Amino acid sequence: MTSGSRPGRINATLRIGIDTGGTFTDVVAFDESTGELLTTKTPSTPTDPAEGFLAGIDKVLALIDPEGGPAAGRDTVAAVAHGTTVATNQLLEGKVGRLGFITNAGYEAVLEIARQSVPDGYGNSYFWVKPDRIVPRDRVRGVAGRLSWTGEEIRPFDTDGAREVARWFRARGIDTLGVCFLHSYADPAHEEAMRAVLAEEHPEAVVSISSDVLREYREYERSMTTLVDAAVKPKVSAYVRSIAGRLEELTEGLPFSVMKSNGGVLSAAEVVHQPITTVLSGPAAGALGAAMIASVAGFDRVLTCDGGGTSTDVSVVVDGEPTLTTEGTVGVYPSKIPMIDVVTVGAGGGSIAWLSPERTLKVGPQSAGADPGPLCYSKGGSDVTITDAHVVLGRIPPHLLGGEIPLDVDAARKGLESLAAALGLSLEEAATGVLEISAWNQANALRQITVRRGLDVRDFTLTTFGGSGSLLLCRLMDVLGISTVLVPRSPGNVSAFGLLTVDVKNDYVQTAVRLASELDPAEVERLYDGLAARAAAALETEGFPPEAQRFVRTADVRYFGQAFEVRVPVPGGPVDADVVSAVAEAFHREHRSLYGYDFAGDDTQQVEWVSLRVSGIGPIRRPAIRRHEVTRIAAAPTTVRRPVCFDARAGYVDAAVLDRASLLPGHEVHGPAVIEEYGSTVPLHPGFVARVDPYLNLVVTRAGSPA
Repeated sequence: MTSGSRPGRINATLRIGIDTGGTFTDVVAFDESTGELLTTKTPSTPTDPAEGFLAGIDKVLALIDPEGGPAAGRDTVAAVAHGTTVATNQLLEGKVGRLGFITNAGYEAVLEIARQSVPDGYGNSYFWVKPDRIVPRDRVRGVAGRLSWTGEEIRPFDTDGAREVARWFRARGIDTLGVCFLHSYADPAHEEAMRAVLAEEHPEAVVSISSDVLREYREYERSMTTLVDAAVKPKVSAYVRSIAGRLEELTEGLPFSVMKSNGGVLSAAEVVHQPITTVLSGPAAGALGAAMIASVAGFDRVLTCDGGGTSTDVSVVVDGEPTLTTEGTVGVYPSKIPMIDVVTVGAGGGSIAWLSPERTLKVGPQSAGADPGPLCYSKGGSDVTITDAHVVLGRIPPHLLGGEIPLDVDAARKGLESLAAALGLSLEEAATGVLEISAWNQANALRQITVRRGLDVRDFTLTTFGGSGSLLLCRLMDVLGISTVLVPRSPGNVSAFGLLTVDVKNDYVQTAVRLASELDPAEVERLYDGLAARAAAALETEGFPPEAQRFVRTADVRYFGQAFEVRVPVPGGPVDADVVSAVAEAFHREHRSLYGYDFAGDDTQQVEWVSLRVSGIGPIRRPAIRRHEVTRIAAAPTTVRRPVCFDARAGYVDAAVLDRASLLPGHEVHGPAVIEEYGSTVPLHPGFVARVDPYLNLVVTRAGSPA
């Protein structure tokens, strides 16, 4: 089964992945019949992202058939997958709109109470000001009724009170609502009754209920996740429906799927009901694409660094799989849905350099984006950006996308001269200072996902991609002590490529707190079967027959008395005493790996199961990464040179400029040099060497290091 198989289009073999970023929209087309890959980019259209999306499709189809043009190729398209930042940007900007919250009577302050924790960096709560709640206290209403933690009804649901609450929100024009009742993970009956009342009394309302969004205990996190889902639902749904409708106008019946934060994709028709699953859609696609490329190249412990026009996203890959978390946040909003563990920092090509009130140089997180963009875009921008610094120093050419977008070097130079004068520095010192701050911002993000998680950053290979991801790789190697960097072929399109490597994936969770010693295997198996049935039904809707479906079981486990859990795999087959024992052993190992100790063999410290999870997976055909023969080891041919500044103290040096398309497996490039291609550039500092591997990746090391 592939995502391209559907009635009426048996000759359609082209799958297209489109990743919309803040500056550029990246496109990759994969022909399943020939195995060929084609990549391109087009400027993003922030006012209407759908315009850039459709322009990307037309552009790649025109490249496939230059004579016939886009229209001639539309019937060959089998499916389109999309990575979007609509939900991400909405949450990062804090634009959640006027939300309402419905919970149990007497628990209306759950959002205000939150958790007894203070963010890192404040030392103690005296200096910390609690941020505004996602829903102010005056827009929270309670409804009588109560369930126990087992799902038993303690007090009946107050239907009349629910109607009053629904009418109260309707009268005030509050049309986006989240519903979270205590212990609805055990029995959703009260939440479903509330939804039915809202459908009658406030039919215009967009409603999210926690038993649909996150069937898991911890009422604060469940409430927040439900409210985030409700907040992004109107905008994400409208965006996805808009693109789906316009695709339908172009090609009737074309399957359209959207990347999820958990590393899977979901059809557009389903995403509109589960918008929270897309909050890290774009960054997740990049991490998955880089993970596959690095794994094929022989690197199993990898840090990914995805640099775009607005931000840089970093993640950890171990044994070919990005790490997952359910403790993530987007902006200031916690979200407990499964997501690839990504840390984002405002250090993209469009990040703005500015002076603080103390007259010190800062870079980001504000970005000039695609419109007006950096000064060198000549589109009305007024702020110096990272891209301006690179072009003035000669590290990138005076154009982008192979000459499609010319850059105004003089405009960038004038902006940097003004900044340099304000700082009392030379032009080169100001420009390199901007890039140095950006490099340290990226390095700190990489430390956050390694050192702060007990990992040694030096044990990993760094994979840089995205339009700006490889521009500072040599400085990152110095700052972090990393020995090797892998730069994939067409690095600017890795996120779009990742969209074509992703299976359909749905996650389902059920909290069921039980001591392992008191566990009823039959009950656990019944709960797992129920979760698997829900996953199977979703996969069936996505077009995967039973024989193509795959299920992965896990459990969140802890020692009795602990506050947080560790996720471990649960073997397939019937749940019996051997399975329970295997889960305990896996938990002891993972606990020791994470925290340095465990209680294996200590009968006084009991193991407790907390939540059961099932992932339903519908596999697709992945593009193959071809291996090429290495016929010789030689220095790459050089015909073009230009002055480039890598160090303000050393000034400009004569650097070789190479077209990456001319580099063959076995070629070596020694710095100082600049390697250019259609969507990205690699400045190679003096003392570094780049070797082309059999998969056409660039492997960058320090000169004299083993190949």
